[in-house]
Amino acid sequence: MRADPHTARFAVLQDVAEALLDELAERYVVDRRESKELLGPADALVRMERLMPRTPAAAPLAIAFTETPGVALRLGRWWVETLPGCPCEVCDEDPAQLAELLRLQAFALVEGGLWERVRRGVGGSWYESRLIGVGFNARREGPLTRVDAREARRNGFAAAVQWAPWPLRPHPEP
Repeated sequence: MRADPHTARFAVLQDVAEALLDELAERYVVDRRESKELLGPADALVRMERLMPRTPAAAPLAIAFTETPGVALRLGRWWVETLPGCPCEVCDEDPAQLAELLRLQAFALVEGGLWERVRRGVGGSWYESRLIGVGFNARREGPLTRVDAREARRNGFAAAVQWAPWPLRPHPEP
């Protein structure tokens, strides 16, 4: 089967993601884990790389390498960004802009810019996330199942959680 040249241009996102993971693992005190996971019930297994800060107050980062080719960035508990959002020719997303968005969001997280909480409403519970960093400021929300909402409240998300900055690796003495 021949690769679609239009979607193949998004392969650069996977190269940028690899370089970003290497850079963050070198600069910050984190554990790096690789696995194969399902992104959704109807999806194929994909390679997932996680960076887990060694302080529980800092949020984890995960990048899934999708078949598009592209990436799915997961920050903290609920923030998910799929790049490209749509690989079709009509939408014509720019891989360079998407690569910059990937980096902006990752660095907003490591600098302590992610805030998350669970909110109860008449129709059920919702998550709220806000990500703020240099050149980036966005908010997201969505519904939670009862099980997910209960687990989130048990884990302290009933009140707003401001994730801490990632701890920097000490620089070696000259």
